[in-house]
Amino acid sequence: MSETTAATFCATLIDEWVRAGVTDAVVAPGSRSTPMVLALVADGRMRLHVHPDERSAGFVALGIGMATGRPAVALTTSGTAAVELHPAVVEAHEAGVPMLVCTADRPPELHGVGAPQTVDQQQLFGRAVRLFSDAGVPDPTSSASWRSLAAQAVVRSTASPPGPVHLNLAFREPLVGDAGLLPAGRPAGRPWHLPVVASSETTTDHLDALASAMAGRRGVILAGGRIDDAGGVQALARAIGWPVLADPRSGSRVPESFIISHADEILRVPALAEALRPDVVLRLGSLPTSKVLAQWLSGLDAWQVGVDIDGTRYDPDRSLDGLIAAAPGRVCAELADRLAGSDDAEPPAIPGPPAIPGPPAINGAVASSWVGAWAHADAVVAEAIATTLACHAEPTEPAIARDVVRALPDGATLVVSSSMPIRDVEWYSAPRVGLRVLANRGANGIDGVVSTAVGVALAAKRSPAGPDRRGPTALLIGDVAFLHDANGLLGAARRGIDLTIVVVDNDGGGIFSFLPQAAALPAEPFELLYGTPHGVDLVGLAAAHGVAAQVVDRQVDLAGAVAASAALGGVQLVLVRTDRETNVAVHDELHAAVAVALGS
Repeated sequence: MSETTAATFCATLIDEWVRAGVTDAVVAPGSRSTPMVLALVADGRMRLHVHPDERSAGFVALGIGMATGRPAVALTTSGTAAVELHPAVVEAHEAGVPMLVCTADRPPELHGVGAPQTVDQQQLFGRAVRLFSDAGVPDPTSSASWRSLAAQAVVRSTASPPGPVHLNLAFREPLVGDAGLLPAGRPAGRPWHLPVVASSETTTDHLDALASAMAGRRGVILAGGRIDDAGGVQALARAIGWPVLADPRSGSRVPESFIISHADEILRVPALAEALRPDVVLRLGSLPTSKVLAQWLSGLDAWQVGVDIDGTRYDPDRSLDGLIAAAPGRVCAELADRLAGSDDAEPPAIPGPPAIPGPPAINGAVASSWVGAWAHADAVVAEAIATTLACHAEPTEPAIARDVVRALPDGATLVVSSSMPIRDVEWYSAPRVGLRVLANRGANGIDGVVSTAVGVALAAKRSPAGPDRRGPTALLIGDVAFLHDANGLLGAARRGIDLTIVVVDNDGGGIFSFLPQAAALPAEPFELLYGTPHGVDLVGLAAAHGVAAQVVDRQVDLAGAVAASAALGGVQLVLVRTDRETNVAVHDELHAAVAVALGS
């Protein structure tokens, strides 16, 4: 293999990816990946992001893909550098995020002989990829296949369900060279392969059957993650008179009378959980975090149908009766068109879902009281939450979540870490418009969250000023998750991004204080095994990365600090200290206050 062949091969891959709409590449530097890196620089059409930590680089690429729906290239050298991408690959696989994973490799003659930085990279990520391809050492006799290889990688990464694709690229030395004439591409800059055209369109009969099953019955719409069009969800709720139990990630948690923001608290009251039992549940996208809601759904004697764009079955309790593989927002919009003109008569018998046991069809007045009962309960809960939290001058984690959601400007994107932050945002944040909420809820891990937020912020980065500039990015994260991915801050202050990082510092793993382990173990072993106090100066850690930080000691100051940081731009850190035991007590206080308010 000549250095010209390797350079030409890499230049061909990159040209084909640009034709397919790929705009970003995240590179973790190393020697063996040199031919790909030099080709990226020589081409110049992709935005190049360099990160010295491969694990973080993978999550940066994940964040770009999550924010844009387009795969970003994640490129590493060989050996354990390639292995470090595995957590991000797993999250991309579970969450349906497109990604082009490129691992450089040693040639075959260096395997099995103790060569440095050489490990078995065949099928390195197991079944967590949509496609694995080992291209072998570039050979000019196979150049006719190069464009197809690159285009197929994008097609498989963005097809339904989207996810990571792994290309293992072996290079021999010398690694530095200039590209020759590239194999000819398709005319007019078209990619070699076009995306797969889905043929599983929801038919008229299916939609008619679903509308028939829904019309005139008590139901709820559960709006989770992965929803394409919140407007369609709202149109259906208006047309049928059902409440929408809205996860913040759905884009549906807006100030409307039929939007329910506090289902978790409502359903903790047994009498209401019983009184508000529906006949039909339409479950859109992925599930919220609430265990209370999940247990309520699993105990219903109701017909439940899921709608997910890729047909993913989000059904850990196996309570779904049916599943539709289609875009949830589009399905809702089409159902709204059918139901808006329906009357209150019993729907005709047509093929489709089974008849739903329970009360007969209800008229419009009863439907109004049905959604009204949910809306009234939600309003009572919202007032009880606000009143209870107002009694605390010190920062509390539910109030932190509420204030971060409230304070960000329109057009902002909020990335929320797993563990307690995503739960507090889901359970306690108030409705609002103009905010996009993202989270790594594929594998639900706390690793790579800072890097993911950096990737989301990079995707939002446009021109330095002007009307095309997108809103800022914010991250709400706990201290352990922040420390777990502190390397995500490497170079962040120099990337030209707008990212406000709000860290809740309770000196340990706060979520474990809510679990049975806290009561089952004495204090000392619990702290050692689960509390895991770290004692790290997080402000000093941020400063070491060139990130300005401020500490907020009073809850009343937090919203202003977040808003000011977002307006200032750049990478800023806002640290809020809380106490783990007090946090449990505040959550218990909120549950008790809500129960009293709803009981009255």
